[in-house]
Amino acid sequence: MRRATVNDRQLVIDILKKSFDDNKSVNYVVKQDQKREDRIKGLMEYSFDLCNAFGEVWMSEDLQACALILFPDKKKTSLRTILWDVKLALSVIGFDRVSTVLKRESMIKTQHPKEPFAYLWFIGVNPSKQGRGIGSAFIQEVIDKCETERRPIYLETSMERNLPFYQKFGFEIFQSLDLSYKLYHLRRV
Repeated sequence: MRRATVNDRQLVIDILKKSFDDNKSVNYVVKQDQKREDRIKGLMEYSFDLCNAFGEVWMSEDLQACALILFPDKKKTSLRTILWDVKLALSVIGFDRVSTVLKRESMIKTQHPKEPFAYLWFIGVNPSKQGRGIGSAFIQEVIDKCETERRPIYLETSMERNLPFYQKFGFEIFQSLDLSYKLYHLRRV
């Protein structure tokens, strides 16, 4: 595993865009119209930039998997982050849906701990390479890195089929939200 650079940005975005195309949570956030795929790309660009600034972006050595990790305790508001948020609202969420998405984000954040933690925002494997153990090896490296930093890991998933994968690596479901889909909160402490 290696730290991604801005030169890896497009590759990371492409992997995540493909990996999360059918994700219920992503599609809840992203306005559903003829620009949906561009909007998913915009969400991944926003997420990459935020994690690159206030967390870590990791890639597998074979460049087929990536993870965006945010450290919420390190996040700072600046003119740059405000501009990122405005762009997200206008080009990804849709201005008319901002309050709905903000309410969802607020509900998610109430489940996060007060002490520093690693928020595994996105982890994805190139869909053409899935099922070959790349994701398993990669998430173990992410876990090892977070353990070294003594940070518990929190994440959410809306994909029930992913629950056994996370549970295999010691994540536990500790809460769920019923939106227009079920969002599972997991942690590994």
